Amino acid sequence: MGRRSQPRKEIEVPVRIFGTDSDGRVFSEKVSTVNISRSGVELAGVTGKLKPEEVIGLSCGSNRVHFRIKWVGGAGTPKAGHVGLMNLTPEKPLWDFPLPSNADDAYQPGSVELRKHPRYRCQNSVEVHLKQGASFWGTVTDLSLGGCYVEIPIPLEPGTKLKVGIWFGQEKAWAEAQVAHRTPGMGIGLRFLEISDEDLDRISRFLGSLAPFARKAARVGGTPRAGI
Repeated sequence: MGRRSQPRKEIEVPVRIFGTDSDGRVFSEKVSTVNISRSGVELAGVTGKLKPEEVIGLSCGSNRVHFRIKWVGGAGTPKAGHVGLMNLTPEKPLWDFPLPSNADDAYQPGSVELRKHPRYRCQNSVEVHLKQGASFWGTVTDLSLGGCYVEIPIPLEPGTKLKVGIWFGQEKAWAEAQVAHRTPGMGIGLRFLEISDEDLDRISRFLGSLAPFARKAARVGGTPRAGI
């Protein structure tokens, strides 16, 4: 097992998790906590098919926060039905009781399957707005919950911060982003820095419809790759 660098509060609290499972189906189920920290939580009683690095929502009372799945207990083990989650916005209120100080949780049971964040092929229009005021249109050809690849001829430098609006039919998701890398004459890979829960949900629902086309890793050799 990996180490835990953050103290946790052993407490059982009923919560609800929701999102898109590993088969691309929308799910919502009641589960309970096993232990909680400021940056993570372990859950028990999970029946949905989940996989590491996916993002799901968790609600407690009227509060709702997005978490990234860090590990999934293996079938036939004492951790079956358990999942470990990392809070994506630990500054947002969720629990109504005090918790230990912030620290990263690096716990990884031996049965965990670790993967890179999945990326999906797509063809979505995108608005790119620079901080200086200039705006451009491009096409998102690679998308994940953490970033995207935009085909655009403008040679933006890595580190450039901007705002993007990705279109999904009549809907649009906004995100503050940063150029992670560029392919001269072809496009830029973006890493999302800030995104609202509503827009993260919108991207998650869209990616669920593209599940059969998921890619496990970025391509290399000069071919576009996603921002994260």
